[in-house]
Amino acid sequence: MSVARSTPEVAGIDVPGVTQWFDAHVPGARPPLTFELVAGGRSNLTFRVDDAAGHTYALRRPPVGHVLPTAHDMAREHRILTALGPTPVPVPETYGLCEDEAVNGRPFYVMAFVDGLVVRDAAVAEARLDPAARRAAGESLADTLAALHAVDVDTVGLGDLARRDGYVDRQLRRWSGQVAHSLGDGPPPPGLARLDELGRELAARIPEQTASTIVHGDYRLDNVVLHPDGTVAAVLDWELCTLGDPLADVGLLLDYWGSPGEPSLLGPEPASALDGFWSKEQVLARYAASSGRDVRDVGYFQAFGYWKLACILQGVYARYQAGARAGDPQSVDGFPRVIDRLGQLATDELA
Repeated sequence: MSVARSTPEVAGIDVPGVTQWFDAHVPGARPPLTFELVAGGRSNLTFRVDDAAGHTYALRRPPVGHVLPTAHDMAREHRILTALGPTPVPVPETYGLCEDEAVNGRPFYVMAFVDGLVVRDAAVAEARLDPAARRAAGESLADTLAALHAVDVDTVGLGDLARRDGYVDRQLRRWSGQVAHSLGDGPPPPGLARLDELGRELAARIPEQTASTIVHGDYRLDNVVLHPDGTVAAVLDWELCTLGDPLADVGLLLDYWGSPGEPSLLGPEPASALDGFWSKEQVLARYAASSGRDVRDVGYFQAFGYWKLACILQGVYARYQAGARAGDPQSVDGFPRVIDRLGQLATDELA
């Protein structure tokens, strides 16, 4: 996993405060600690933490700067990971949660740092995954998602995580509201009018919700850690997790699953466009077989996924403009153009 260079002062980390907390709450941790920002984060920040005994941990905290209401809930994310620990869903082990903002300015939690490969683009996949591992990645992603959707939420103690019905309606209201909040009194960026129109059209065409499961909310290839053979070692980035329609995860996975010759949603060529990776149709068929679910409405959820991603990017862009520059600031300057394109993709799926 690539990391940014560590410095004595790390944006987002109060080194003395966090070191003292580790010493008191993480058994076996031995100061001094070093902190490195994991590359690629645009929302919650993830730091690799190494101690003097050779142990490695991961620390998650909200972004530095402006934070939208109800977003970046560290206690909630920690709760979800801890609950999923005993299930077949591969997640990092959790070590502790700190809600005392005097320690680091914002709440944070600590979990295991899972060694493996995070495939952020085609260049990484071409260098590190052979064709057999690429095929295994598509199969394992589909099977892991089916396993997540099979978890009994009451058994693992997550039955009260959110309402179980009306998922899409809740999501439409949430993301429309967050876009409005992020804009404040400023001028609307390109594509915002289309987002508003799409939100109304999606609301008018919501399919019947036939199941209620854990929904990851951002399930895609670069939000998992892979073993060298391509199978999933751990699912990461649970900040958007809730209860609702499992097809929302499937639609978003397909949105990100680029095909040969298809432009990437964000950044470089998608890894899944390389030879050896399954097609979207194969990933969907594997999920349907593994889960036993009816996937006929997945096209709606692909449109919904494009729209939701556009709303999220608008929020990230607004925080960037407000001064939240930690993470990957250079890459957000083109977000208004990407937001407009996502709106067009959603429109095409609904046509």
